[in-house]
Amino acid sequence: MATEEEAFYLEQVTLDDDEDDEYDYTEVEVDAEEEDAEAAEDEDLEQALQTLKTQEDGAPVVQEAAPRPAITRRPEVLDDFIRNVLLKMGMTETLDMFQREWYRLQGEGKLSEADMGTVPDIYLRNQQLAGQLKNMQVSIDQMKQISDKAKSTWDKFRKERDFHKMHHKRVVQEKNKLVVDLKRLKNHYANYEPMLKMMRSKYETAMKEKMLIKLERDRLASRVGSIEAQLRQLEAVRADMEETQAAPATKKSRASRLPDENRLNPYVTASIEPPPVERWGLSKTFQGHTASVSAVAAHPTKPIVVTASDDCTWKMWSLPAGDLVMSGEGHKDWLSSADFSPSGTHLVTGSGDSTVKIWDFANSRCIHTMSDHTQAVWDVAYHDCGDFVVSASMDHSAKLWDAVTGRCRQTFRGHVDSVNSICFQPYSNNICTGSGDKTVSLWDCRTGLCIQTFYGHHNAVNSVAFAMKGDMIASTDADGVVRLWDVRMVAEVAAIAAGPHPCNSAAFESSGKMLAVGCDDGIVRFIDVTTCEIHHQMSGHNDAVQCCVYDRSGKFLVTGGSDATFRLWA
Repeated sequence: MATEEEAFYLEQVTLDDDEDDEYDYTEVEVDAEEEDAEAAEDEDLEQALQTLKTQEDGAPVVQEAAPRPAITRRPEVLDDFIRNVLLKMGMTETLDMFQREWYRLQGEGKLSEADMGTVPDIYLRNQQLAGQLKNMQVSIDQMKQISDKAKSTWDKFRKERDFHKMHHKRVVQEKNKLVVDLKRLKNHYANYEPMLKMMRSKYETAMKEKMLIKLERDRLASRVGSIEAQLRQLEAVRADMEETQAAPATKKSRASRLPDENRLNPYVTASIEPPPVERWGLSKTFQGHTASVSAVAAHPTKPIVVTASDDCTWKMWSLPAGDLVMSGEGHKDWLSSADFSPSGTHLVTGSGDSTVKIWDFANSRCIHTMSDHTQAVWDVAYHDCGDFVVSASMDHSAKLWDAVTGRCRQTFRGHVDSVNSICFQPYSNNICTGSGDKTVSLWDCRTGLCIQTFYGHHNAVNSVAFAMKGDMIASTDADGVVRLWDVRMVAEVAAIAAGPHPCNSAAFESSGKMLAVGCDDGIVRFIDVTTCEIHHQMSGHNDAVQCCVYDRSGKFLVTGGSDATFRLWA
């Protein structure tokens, strides 16, 4: 009986008709071992049928291990061996040539029985061992790859283990340290508990004493206020008695009246050249106060200036030497403003104590104290006739005072925020105010009514100033913007940005063509009113410039600053 490999090889062989006729086919005999195997298969079938029948009857079935059938391998003949070798080597052309020649010689009878015998077992065994060796080599390569991969994975896991082990040790150390710190803090806190209780009791006792002192202070303040009111009433009664006993001429002088409106302004027709500010520089620096210089005023006829300071004093200085001529004390709080009378014999000051005082140089004393304002007074100004004074206050109002009698003649109400600056229109009965409500207003002193309001500022107005001709107003605000207003046209002429810092004060020189502006960055800027541009600037103060004023002749400029100095520029 031919094997499967022999049948495969036979299928690959193409025989000619001549060769097929010459070849003698023999019948393959069946071995006795194969018959025994078939008989064993029949016995296994009968045993399986018997087992199924026993299961149907319900009896337990005992499984017996069937003996494995023996496999008998026939010896491989020589030609099959050669075919297998050639097929394994992939030598198909050689295989075809071999089969043609082999079958031809076999058909001719030229091959003996010895030539067609079986192949020795050693060759078959060598062939099997070669196949197994090849398979084992492939398996070894695969196992080597798997082992290398496993080794790299093991190294990776080992490194991660070492890292996590080290991290765990560090965490344990930190935990132990935190535990120790917590215990120490707990003990420390326990020591503070009694101290906190003692401090709390002391604080409660101090607060109780503070409340009692505050109540006592309020009670004494109310008593002092009532006594002061009584004193003011007694002084008013005494003043009335003195007035009734005074001469008729004195009564006439007490009745001050505002001048007529048709007065001529000499500056309208005067031809005045502007000062050469581009050639000016810092001439002298005077350290005259212990706090910020908030206001400076120039004498109308003499080279004298007065400075007002946050140290609650005002001082008079002679220029250019800077000698102290006179000083005044009397306000209870900082001074915000000062101005000379047109004759130069009196001085008016405003203060944070809500009062306005008039000082007489001849008698070296304060002759009037006006206290109708309810909050701090920011600015004061004299009328050109010398009989009236105006003041601007944080209480949203401005007042007109009789400088002779010291009484309030008019109150100007209309602003909705603090009135920061005030000045008279030259040779008229109108005043100009600048307020924290971002507006500039004109008022009639005779009626107390607002004539015109100028809108345009985007922040609080810090200062207002009239040109000597009375036709133009300059106003500065906290945004560092200077605006020029035409009074006759009731319109804005220009808006000049003087810098990013607030502009605190402004002053016209006599010709009205040059405006000096003091800024919060310590720089004095000069604006040309004709071109509406910054013409020149000077720096010298170490802090904000709070005030500035020209002398009447235009020969120099005096500025005061937050650095407690006033400086002369010429």
